[in-house]
Amino acid sequence: MTEPKRKNSPLGKRNRENNRKGRTGPTAKMTDNIQFLLLAMPAIVLIFVFCYLPMGGVVLAFKNFNVKQGVFGSPWVGFKNFEFFFTSSDAWRVLRNTVGLNILFIFGKLVCSVAFAVLMFGIRRKGTLKFYQTVTIIPSFLSWVVIGFMAYSLLEPTRGVVNRLIQAFGGDPVQWYAVPAYWPIILLLVVLWQGVGSGSIFYFASLMGIDRDYFEAAQLDGATRWQQTRYITLPFLVPLITIMTTLDIGKIIRSDFGLFYNVTRNVGALYPSTDVIDTYIYRALMKVGDIGMSSAVGLFQSVVGFVLILVTNLIVRKIEPDNALF
Repeated sequence: MTEPKRKNSPLGKRNRENNRKGRTGPTAKMTDNIQFLLLAMPAIVLIFVFCYLPMGGVVLAFKNFNVKQGVFGSPWVGFKNFEFFFTSSDAWRVLRNTVGLNILFIFGKLVCSVAFAVLMFGIRRKGTLKFYQTVTIIPSFLSWVVIGFMAYSLLEPTRGVVNRLIQAFGGDPVQWYAVPAYWPIILLLVVLWQGVGSGSIFYFASLMGIDRDYFEAAQLDGATRWQQTRYITLPFLVPLITIMTTLDIGKIIRSDFGLFYNVTRNVGALYPSTDVIDTYIYRALMKVGDIGMSSAVGLFQSVVGFVLILVTNLIVRKIEPDNALF
């Protein structure tokens, strides 16, 4: 019954007409999909203008930029802009903080997002499900400036909510903004509170594609809820987890400037554990005004991220080709 419908479909008629006229290959496909291409044109133009055209500014990483001489007229300095950063005494510290904190965020957000999606998948009442999803997604719409003030209201040394609770139980107030050792965990909690709700949407949408017959068959065989999660739900999420983790690894050398600048309030005492590449370059640019050095570090971040994605994808392809990005 499906074969006659396929032959009489508009797409089948169009393919037969193209074959009669000798129109085959990519040109015929573009002609057939011209309406879809026109719909995508605004997005294509925006990506070209804001993502590809600015790539010409990469040359700033190899130049001593002068406003009067312009981008292409400024003198070449080779790799001196890179040397300025990598030979500085703070290079190891900011690299360590950037990579270490991002690894912590990737692992923590992955585990919590998957766990939250699995919990939401087990809720059958639509009203309850929508309530939980709405409450957890709202923080992702808040700016880091607002979140920074919320964190300060909790951790303020004298009138903060946390210190008042500690004092109420007979403890001594903690100088949160003077002890760097506390902040990896504080930042992790802030990232989870802000991003788990939105991060779990992809996993929850993927879980909606699981056939309920699998769970009914498992229940008939006496499988517990944990066994159903372990042998049905989690294996179904493995391809998506692999793809999302690969993309996150590509951003491991970059940091969310708003998070590290606003939540920590740019307090110098916290630099040993919270100073990352993006905040370091921002301060250097504000004080020194060296655009070439900041461009060099930005290029370094992009190249390292690109290489990490290629290497991670290659490893995934060796283990499980179906889960690879390309």
